[in-house]
Formats: sequence, structure tokens, C-alpha cells
Amino acid sequence: MSEIWWVRHGPTHRKDMIGWTDAPADLSDTEALARLAAYLPDAPVVSSDLSRAVATADAIQGDRPRLAHLPGLRELNFGAWEGRSAAELYEEDPRIMSAYWDDPALVRPPGGESFTDLAQRVNEALDALATHPKLIAVAHFGVILTQIHRARGGNVKDVLAERIENLSVTELRHGPAGWDARRINHLP
Repeated sequence: MSEIWWVRHGPTHRKDMIGWTDAPADLSDTEALARLAAYLPDAPVVSSDLSRAVATADAIQGDRPRLAHLPGLRELNFGAWEGRSAAELYEEDPRIMSAYWDDPALVRPPGGESFTDLAQRVNEALDALATHPKLIAVAHFGVILTQIHRARGGNVKDVLAERIENLSVTELRHGPAGWDARRINHLP
């Protein structure tokens, strides 16, 4: 049995596609960070290597052990779409944007990843940490959604409709029957 508390990093206030863009997190809500840190179990903390996840992990770590940052927990790579708004991309090429939103599981942004590519990368990174019975993982919207999909299965478009707020916790457990989503988007 293993348990993972997924934490979405602090807000960036960006409205464009910032998968691998290293945008900083706004961690000025110290009360929310304190509530989050108090809610989380005594378990090792790991994060994506992007600064918004690293800084959030630093802010909630306390006396918990820290594992090395994992590039495998980075957000979806938007490739040529990085730093651009959806409106701008629709105007430029509505066909590819429509195809992407119609089938995000398999369609890749130019030079980027599909949801399936992201899920494979995250699953491999997470499976390498299987020796930890409890873990706090600070990561990104898309990363957390891949793990909800891993637990629930079903249509990727349905999973993409889930809300995952900044500084929220999604609790997953792995047992004999596989992964189970216990709590999603909890704001302590």
C-alpha cells in the first residue's frame, strides 16, 4: 500500500500555456501555506524541478525529509505553444487547436507532448518512488490530472474538466486493486 498527497504549486497568475516555462509561484498567502503544511502527513516531499513547484515544496516542507527534484514531474510540454494564449493559437491555426481539444489524449502541440505522453513520463517518475509508502508530491495541474486518470480511467476529456486549484491537495492510494482517488482538489 502507498499513499500520495499531490499538491498543486502556488499560483503564477499567468493565463497562457506555461508547461515547461519556468514561471515563479506567488507564495504571498502565508496563511494558506501554513494550513496546507499542517494538513499534510509526515512524509518525504518531492517536487517537479520547475521553480514554482520547488518554491512551493520549500514553503510546506517543514521538518519533512526532502527528495531530489524530478524533471519527470514537470507540467505538459506545450512545445511551440509555450507562452502563448489559446485565443492567439486558435486565430493562427484553428484546425490544430480544435484537434488538440477534441483528442488531447493523442494530439500533440508542435514539438510538445500529448496527455498520453505526459502520463507515461509521470507514471515512470512516480513508479521509481514506489519504495516510499507515503509521499507528498508538489507538481502541476496536468501532472495531477494524469494520476487521477490513472486511478479512475475513462475519457481524458472528462478528467481535464476536473478543477485542481493552486495549493490544493489530491490524495491517491495504491493497494491490491490498483490506484484509488480518495480526495480531489481539497483546500485545507
